[in-house]
Amino acid sequence: MYFNLYTGNQLFTEMDKQAIYQIDKAILTKDNHIETKYGVGTIRNLSTGCKTYLNVLKNPEKTVSANECGGNVLTMLFKLDGIRLYMNCPERFEIDENIQIMFNDTDIVVGKRGYELWWTKEYERREKDDLSEN
Repeated sequence: MYFNLYTGNQLFTEMDKQAIYQIDKAILTKDNHIETKYGVGTIRNLSTGCKTYLNVLKNPEKTVSANECGGNVLTMLFKLDGIRLYMNCPERFEIDENIQIMFNDTDIVVGKRGYELWWTKEYERREKDDLSEN
């Protein structure tokens, strides 16, 4: 919804256009339509992951939900600095071993191993606090 109301109405940079192509294999036209192998559509027809990535690029100060992103977009998001993501469960995707990730503004972990250990502890905390989704 945020993308359709705000981000999708902003001007798109070359970096945005490259991301659109990398994620959805879509080419952004001058009139903000997209061309894909399936035909022509509107900017609203981009995938949820692509919209999420563009929301983060254009609004780095906002916390953006990454719950519906696939591994391709998560890999790209986790390479960006100074962004804020919301995830209610872990997702398996490629994480560079030197990437530093901060959870909840306090816990800093490094790489895929750190990411997976943090989520293991988070699920243990949820179970202990009776916050599991049963």
